[in-house]
Amino acid sequence: MTARKSPLFDLRAGAVEALQLSPRSADPGALREALEQHLAGSPDFFRGEALVIDLSRLPEGHALDVDALADWLAERGLRPLGLLAGAGEAPATRLPLLHGRARPAADAAPQPSGAAVPAAEAAKAAAAPAAGASTVLVDRPLRSGQRVYSAGDVIVLDAVSHGAEIIAGGNIHVYAALRGRALAGAHGDAGARIFCSCLEPELVAIAGVYRTAEQPLPAEVAGKSAQVLLEGDTLRFEPLRGR
Repeated sequence: MTARKSPLFDLRAGAVEALQLSPRSADPGALREALEQHLAGSPDFFRGEALVIDLSRLPEGHALDVDALADWLAERGLRPLGLLAGAGEAPATRLPLLHGRARPAADAAPQPSGAAVPAAEAAKAAAAPAAGASTVLVDRPLRSGQRVYSAGDVIVLDAVSHGAEIIAGGNIHVYAALRGRALAGAHGDAGARIFCSCLEPELVAIAGVYRTAEQPLPAEVAGKSAQVLLEGDTLRFEPLRGR
């Protein structure tokens, strides 16, 4: 079939970034209580975020009232977009059934890092990184609302403002102030790192393990040159010094 172009619209394949919630229990009371505790720690951070409900981690034979959960999430400011489930697993729901690539069992759901914050069920959608992914170089400031994505590394030579976001399958380098969100190892690479000249982020994450601005950074890295790496299921922050 020959592709046709129209001066009135573009129709093409695309991608939408969304949080991915993977319930591990169908008990509505327990699930809501756990989510309430997590959302209470950052009441405005996830407000307005798009979200997909993924049933792949629900115990076999357990049925979840997806519509009731979607309504509850919407009341708390999230925007449920659809449901990830196999054709034979999908319950009756008004949410559209989406198609996604199954994650390997070793790919743990993202969790907040730090002793003061309990493990959470919220997750970013993940896909296998492209082979030979290239590095994206940004030589301008990233303003609020701007987003940069690469299946490989991302290098930013200027400041990343509050409300801006970097998502990389590999490492993230910011040679200026990092004040927005930086998510490295977005496809599950636990060896990915974040490097920056001035660490003041709204959120940093590696392979889904994240930490928000509600948790104060260690004094030795706050507002200073630092790197962020993953150690087990906890983010570690280290000063960057000349070697």
